Amino acid sequence: MKNTKFVSVHQKLNAKLVDFAGFNMPVQYNSIIAEHMAVRNSIGVFDVSHMGEIRIKGSKALDFVQHITINDASKLFNGRVQYSAMCYPDGGIVDDLLVYKIADDEYFLVVNASNLEKDFNWMNSNNKFDVEIINESDDYSLLAIQGPNSKEVVQALCDKNIDLEYYHFFFANFAGVDALISRTGYTGELGYEVYLKVDEKTAIEIWDKLFDAGKKFNIQPIGLGARDSLRLEMGYCLYGNDIDQTTNPLEAGLGWITKLNKDDFIGKESIQKVKENGLKRKLIALVSNEKAFPRHGYSVCDNNKNIIGTVTSGTSSPVLNKPIAMAYVDINFAKPGSQINFLIRDKIIPAGITSLPFVKK
Repeated sequence: MKNTKFVSVHQKLNAKLVDFAGFNMPVQYNSIIAEHMAVRNSIGVFDVSHMGEIRIKGSKALDFVQHITINDASKLFNGRVQYSAMCYPDGGIVDDLLVYKIADDEYFLVVNASNLEKDFNWMNSNNKFDVEIINESDDYSLLAIQGPNSKEVVQALCDKNIDLEYYHFFFANFAGVDALISRTGYTGELGYEVYLKVDEKTAIEIWDKLFDAGKKFNIQPIGLGARDSLRLEMGYCLYGNDIDQTTNPLEAGLGWITKLNKDDFIGKESIQKVKENGLKRKLIALVSNEKAFPRHGYSVCDNNKNIIGTVTSGTSSPVLNKPIAMAYVDINFAKPGSQINFLIRDKIIPAGITSLPFVKK
């Protein structure tokens, strides 16, 4: 198992460490609910150094990114970030990712940790543009600083004005070292990502400086457990749960990043056919007033216990104090406002189809 450069910090804080995508990662430090609410109400820090970073360089870097991703990267300018995805020829999703435009001939792609090797191989196998594809994942440590008080704390350590617009980035000095700082986030709160190329000693010094700067806001370390419940309250997809190689972007509600009007990209023809023929199933949001805990893999049924779908992500929302879930259901049952049910241990639990996000910001 790999360790991030912050592992000694996590151990000192008595974090519960688990194997996640081959990394020794903190799933929680205290309670998941307390960590969740710290991010919603003040500020929390996530070690997400397990994420994958792949650099694309070359005169045809844009052509390559356009070919392998479904969003329109030609709309990017230097300092802009884009949420996108890569698809297989049949329209199934290879991975969702972030695309950072560094320069006309250079892009920085951030991919899911569990998909890094697969993604890197996929990119190389589809490199017909003679671009350089460099896996820089081991070079970077990555901190996500999230919550309403994150701006003031990040600003205290940054040598530039941190008035970044959403999905923008810049290079700056952070806590005494060069860093790439972006504002994307996976929690629905104001937040920043700080990409660092540092040794373990410097990484820990930066962690300590960050926590000193955030002391007055009761800054907290946050594990992967709260990261999952925070993203689910916002209805953000998680690869391996809500999207994978068996799902296509349109049924996953990712039509807004699927630009069928741009030139040919991998999967375009199949996705176009799905659009023309109509969806057979759809990812929906469900909320219940019952006491229940819907989990990944649980069935969704009609009032006669006929199975009409499957839960992809579920939890009890710490903010709403209600069970919430995302699920793929037969398109005939996917109408907003409809009542359907979770099937939990053969018991029908009524739930209603709602709009995302679950927690309105």
